[in-house]
Order: sequence, then C-alpha cells, then structure tokens
Amino acid sequence: MIKKEIFIGFLTGIISNIIGIIVYIWIFSDISLYDTLEESLINGFLGTLITAGAILNFLPFFVFLKKQQIYRARGVLMASILAALIIGILKFVVI
Repeated sequence: MIKKEIFIGFLTGIISNIIGIIVYIWIFSDISLYDTLEESLINGFLGTLITAGAILNFLPFFVFLKKQQIYRARGVLMASILAALIIGILKFVVI
C-alpha cells in the first residue's frame, strides 16, 4: 500500500515535470517542441528546461501535503530529486 502511494506520487511528479517543460516551451519558445528540445540538447541548456519544468512539482507536492497524503508527497519529492540528478549529470558529465 505504501509503495503504491509513493509510486503514484512519483508518477505525478514526473508527469507534472513534463507538463511544466511543455508549458515553458509553449510560452517562451518561438519554434516547435521537438526543435526546442533538440536545440537545448545541442546548446547545453536542457538542464535549464528540466529545472523550469520541475517548478510545477510544487503544486502536487503541496496539494498532497494539504490532503495529508504524505507518501504521495514523498513520491513527488523523489521525482524532483531524480530531476536534480539528471540536471547534475547533464551539467557535469555530458557537457
């Protein structure tokens, strides 16, 4: 039961991060989603896009806390930590 709740929170965090990236690109980019992602990978600012998308994780995190769904909030936090690890790998290893 607890693992299921954490997984739901983790999945919610990943999905909200992806939605945040898409919304950020939709608002601030003049080119298509695919072209923006390709350009960010080539020019080394994919980590910045992931960071901007991760900001949206605040919403489900605090909603889960407000509803006393602590394990789901923990899953969202784990998704945010995964995003931070990916950003670190992109900054220090790949580039």
